[in-house]
Amino acid sequence: MKILGIDPGSRATGYAVLELSSTGVAFLEGGVLPMAPGSPFTERLGAIGEGLELLVGRCRPDESAVEDLFHALNSRSALRLAHARGVILGVLARARLPISEYTPLQVKKAVSGYGFAETRDASDAVAVALCHAQALPLRRAVTAAEKTPAQKYAPGRRGGFR
Repeated sequence: MKILGIDPGSRATGYAVLELSSTGVAFLEGGVLPMAPGSPFTERLGAIGEGLELLVGRCRPDESAVEDLFHALNSRSALRLAHARGVILGVLARARLPISEYTPLQVKKAVSGYGFAETRDASDAVAVALCHAQALPLRRAVTAAEKTPAQKYAPGRRGGFR
């Protein structure tokens, strides 16, 4: 299974593609989506969308993981990041990829054992994808449990269940 991890940014959007198999997790590729430095904000949003569409088409991931917004003191920066995330989520939704979102705290906890320090862009995208890879077994177990019909309560029967 291939997982696409994304660290959204209005100036630099990092990405990483990991492959999860029975033997472990392998790094396939990572980097930063290309944007012209100093270009207008709307052009950078367009570049994020175009770059991500090309990446999804080339790598064919099975699932995606995106870092969620964090608490920011600068509301303008937070708003720009929200716009970039909106473009990213739109591209992933159109590609019909399952999307999982993780807070920076969840990401840091998930990768603490891997020796990552505070990182940026592409390295953060690797961390987001690893966070998702670690969460997959639990997600699958919950999904399987939800699909299993619940036992019905039968009053008067020993144990209360049929």
